[in-house]
Amino acid sequence: MPRLFTGLEIPADIGFALSLKHGGLGGARWIDPDNYHITLRFIGDVDRQTANDVADSLDRLSNSMRFSVRLTHLGTFGGDKPRALFAGVEPSEELTRLQAAQERVLQRTGLAPEGRKFVPHVTLARLRGGQPAEVARFIAEAGRFEPLSFPVGRFVLYSSKDSVGGGPYVVEQSYPLAA
Repeated sequence: MPRLFTGLEIPADIGFALSLKHGGLGGARWIDPDNYHITLRFIGDVDRQTANDVADSLDRLSNSMRFSVRLTHLGTFGGDKPRALFAGVEPSEELTRLQAAQERVLQRTGLAPEGRKFVPHVTLARLRGGQPAEVARFIAEAGRFEPLSFPVGRFVLYSSKDSVGGGPYVVEQSYPLAA
């Protein structure tokens, strides 16, 4: 059974710039820049028929318009027990619209609604045992975050191996956006 999710690819130059933040944080398992992405919708482990239905249903969204994404800051998930360091995405009506359209289309294929709020981000590291003060210090010492922007011309359907996360991810199908 494949484990699937939809997302946006991160261009190599943006991935390189983000990778310069690697290092200096205890308990961090840094994500390889080749596996950076912005998750739009986690689908999970599905059978082959459902995977085919998902792939077919996403074709309906190729009329969505192209847009740009802007990464603006470093942040963490997990509150008092930080579990991930990420680059945050500036709110965008186009990005929110694409994600919401995917949610609707995927629910029509029979998938349960996504239970988590959509918080677009690029995971840079998974954290184990990181102390909030140490993580806050790292973010403060990482320096000013120069915003990074890139155009989005397509979204993709990814598969991943059953693991603790972080890749490797495989692009199963891509869906170009309208110009």
